[in-house]
Amino acid sequence: MKIRHWLALGLLGGLTGCATTTPLEPRELVYATSSEETFREAVELMIEQGYVVRHADLSLGRAEASLARWPEYRLQLQVSEEGSSSRVRVSALRGGQPLPSYLLDPWLVALQHKLGVAP
Repeated sequence: MKIRHWLALGLLGGLTGCATTTPLEPRELVYATSSEETFREAVELMIEQGYVVRHADLSLGRAEASLARWPEYRLQLQVSEEGSSSRVRVSALRGGQPLPSYLLDPWLVALQHKLGVAP
């Protein structure tokens, strides 16, 4: 009976190790706009691109959106005040796995154009 108990614990421990995911790799960029304007435009950009915004809290500067096509994409946004500018931190999941951060550059550039601060 003790052997079964240890085997069951070992199996559960092994499965738990398999379920561990790689941490998200955020990408950051500072924009010369207020954090409120940046947040609003970023959420609007998500909607324009077909994302469904699941959570958005202006006071926290956080939003999460999903793209309901296979494989599911999920964006996580954090906007914080940095002096008179704003810092945007975005990360994404594709099919439940972290998306490499460099793939978020086009999204950040699209936001830059939307804000009218592109070089």
